Amino acid sequence: MLLWITTYLTPFFHFLHVFQYLTFRAICSVLTALAVALLLGPVVIRRLSQYKVGQVVRNDGPQSHLSKAGTPTMGGSLILISIILTTLLWAQLNNRYVWIVLFVMLAYGSIGFIDDFRKLVLQNSKGLPGRWKLCWQSVVALIAVTTLYLTATIPAETALLIPFLKFTLPLGLFYILFTMLVVVGTSNGVNLTDGLDGLAILPTVMVGAALGIFAYLTGNSIFSNYLYIPYIPGVGEVAIICAAIIGAGLGFLWFNTYPAQVFMGDMGSLGLGAALGIIAVIVRQELVLFVMGGIFVLETVSVILQVGSFKLRGKRIFRMAPIHHHFELKGWPEPRVIVRFWIITFILVLCGLATLKLR
Repeated sequence: MLLWITTYLTPFFHFLHVFQYLTFRAICSVLTALAVALLLGPVVIRRLSQYKVGQVVRNDGPQSHLSKAGTPTMGGSLILISIILTTLLWAQLNNRYVWIVLFVMLAYGSIGFIDDFRKLVLQNSKGLPGRWKLCWQSVVALIAVTTLYLTATIPAETALLIPFLKFTLPLGLFYILFTMLVVVGTSNGVNLTDGLDGLAILPTVMVGAALGIFAYLTGNSIFSNYLYIPYIPGVGEVAIICAAIIGAGLGFLWFNTYPAQVFMGDMGSLGLGAALGIIAVIVRQELVLFVMGGIFVLETVSVILQVGSFKLRGKRIFRMAPIHHHFELKGWPEPRVIVRFWIITFILVLCGLATLKLR
């Protein structure tokens, strides 16, 4: 919205030309989302407390978690509101990629909201049944990736980029199935990681920042040509949403850091995870996302292995899954688990960014 206004006013006020620069708007996006999250945070926490939307803690989990019972949940609403408002202010609103990312994030956030609402307000311990949750996630992902497939104007938009080799592999119709799995998998990976104070949000911020760099470079013909990555016109605007994720995530971390005043709930984790997934699809960096989001992958795999082992052998591999609880039960203090997972994510994100130059 501000881009349209400043474009109209630039002939009269030349200094407004700075708003045409994507980098300037990305910086403003970070600061705006951060300010919105910090300002609305106390209000959202107070309202959630009034409605008694509090965390339910499992009795078979780490004993240190029992004190978290009743902590306001569904704080993901704060994150999503911050991202949406910021994007509408600073992004180019006639860009289809912007609207696809917002659609996916909101739709997955709505699925998470229904799950949280059933668990916390209606006191239904099962929440939204897993099969229905997965069904609706798949439907939303199918709509988004099919739209991307049908509106693609160049072959690079539907080809798989192989890191390091800088080789693109045409996917054809397999693109739809593959990218659906990326979106659904990333969403659930972030959801499984969101089990400790601040554990999921900072890795989300770091991965979002890296994807923002990929979006900026992919949408710039000079940089993409130099780095041997596909040039996709218009993708650069997605960097504005990535910047909003950074700002909103840091603002939420202000309240979510140990000991947390609020949890994001499924509304936030599913929405943010899906946003990362669809952004990686748009910038054609699905395989790099697999590396940078290694913590999300590890958490997901630990659950799959735990469930599979118990069903097949009647034995558990870990003391508890997802794997962050395993380390807690081994005696690691919660802050140690959190910070070490952050450090691992930072290293993995750097490895992902290294694929830009190595070839």
